[in-house]
Amino acid sequence: MGEFEPTQVHAIDRPSFEEREHSHESLSHEKGGNTRDEVDMSRMGKKQELRRTFKFVSIVGFVTILQATWENVLLANWFGLYNGGTAGVIWCTIAVWLLMLCMIASLAEMASMAPTSGGQYHWVSEFAPHNVQKPLSYIVGWCCCLGWIAGVPSCCVQLAGMVQGLILLVNPNANVGELWQATLLLYCFVLMAVGFNIFCAQHLPLAEGVLLCVHVFGFFVFLLTFWIMADHAPASKVFTEFNDGGGWGSQGLSCLVGLSTPVWCFIGPDAGAHMSEELKDSSLQLPKAMMWATVLNGVLGITMLITFCFCITDLPTLLESDSSFPIVQVLQNATGSVAASCVLGALLVVLIFFSTVTTVASASRQIWAFSRDQGFPFSSWIRVVAPKYEIPVNALLVCLGVSLIISAINFGSDVAFNAVVGVSNAALSFSYIVSIGCIRLKRFRGEPLLPARWSLGRYGALINDISLAFLAVVFVFSFFPTDPLSGAKSWAQDFNWAIVIFGATCLLASAYYALQGRRLYVAPVSLVKNE
Repeated sequence: MGEFEPTQVHAIDRPSFEEREHSHESLSHEKGGNTRDEVDMSRMGKKQELRRTFKFVSIVGFVTILQATWENVLLANWFGLYNGGTAGVIWCTIAVWLLMLCMIASLAEMASMAPTSGGQYHWVSEFAPHNVQKPLSYIVGWCCCLGWIAGVPSCCVQLAGMVQGLILLVNPNANVGELWQATLLLYCFVLMAVGFNIFCAQHLPLAEGVLLCVHVFGFFVFLLTFWIMADHAPASKVFTEFNDGGGWGSQGLSCLVGLSTPVWCFIGPDAGAHMSEELKDSSLQLPKAMMWATVLNGVLGITMLITFCFCITDLPTLLESDSSFPIVQVLQNATGSVAASCVLGALLVVLIFFSTVTTVASASRQIWAFSRDQGFPFSSWIRVVAPKYEIPVNALLVCLGVSLIISAINFGSDVAFNAVVGVSNAALSFSYIVSIGCIRLKRFRGEPLLPARWSLGRYGALINDISLAFLAVVFVFSFFPTDPLSGAKSWAQDFNWAIVIFGATCLLASAYYALQGRRLYVAPVSLVKNE
């Protein structure tokens, strides 16, 4: 690979490697990084502000727990079963996993080239054509923040629903199905997740390593429970029977509409990138961790999904139940014990809670990185790193405040709330499309790329093309409603308002950029130093 020569900016002569090594040695040791980390930070024109406490195993645990694939397979399966059935959700999940590996490989290569907490918007700034670098990276930065912030209440609403389901399992007459009750539970989980990130931040790497073991242990507990204790449907039914619950008139279209289930189970592979400034030797360890986490989660998740589908002997009855979490009923049917079902359900709640903790961490680092480049109003306050904790506490507070505001919508309308949290898939997919598209364009033009310690080599163009085709499908179908709107009397209830939220965010970002952002925003490429 050739050297990166950003002709579009005023290059700054870069010191020799020996000079950089000498000047940054003390800071590298102080913050826990190595010389390679300091070289990368120096090239990008960034100061090392966060302590590098993560290593390979802990960052693998971080990405693995955030995706929580086998856990989400059990919790977030209703939509895929409704539009696709057992056969549809199984085959779509396998396809999504394989295609996600291509997408994650594309992101991992860029993470190796530029390991920064900014992630996609930084990569767009470096790799996009000169005339659109600044505005395009700005829009992508807003979309990344939208996707990650929306992911926090998305995780918490699963936790609240699961807790309500377990309460109803213990006491079917309990009055816990009100929106305000779910919202208060949601608030509790958001507050606890942010609190953990502030007051236990120094223990997060250790916690991720321990939770990785719990993640694998819990997988086998559920797997053995389902295979030993549950009744099973025949394989011919599980692998070949589709369900068009939405009435789309086509099994293929129904499965595509139900893609949000498998995509949600693998979304967020860029989480590790947003922690890259807290990872030692990040340009090598980060891409490896992203790939290994997705391989592990794919194997565990698909195995769990197939097992779970074998335990569904009556799909229509399951879908018609009051709960949107079929796992509660499946656990009860399998174990025949309320106590055992509650214990297993509690294990799921714990694992998804820590998935929320990692989501908050990633969201806060994304917010912090974008404010460091003056991407938001009040960026000078948001970007402050608390000396006591050596983490961006103000960015965490912003994440908390916005998450609580989003959650408040649930007091009045679960439809509006679901639209906001449902935009996470679309916003993140858009950021992936633009960043991968920019590096693909450089390959197409034959322009030199940054050197990468983890490179796709000659297969890069093909892998980028597969990723873009897949992401385009995901992006489009992330805005589809559960059921067709044609002839629907309650179209406002059935309409997927995520497209309105996404469009409004892009318009807001564009308006702020035109009015003030273009003067304040410092495009990351403008700070890059030439070799």
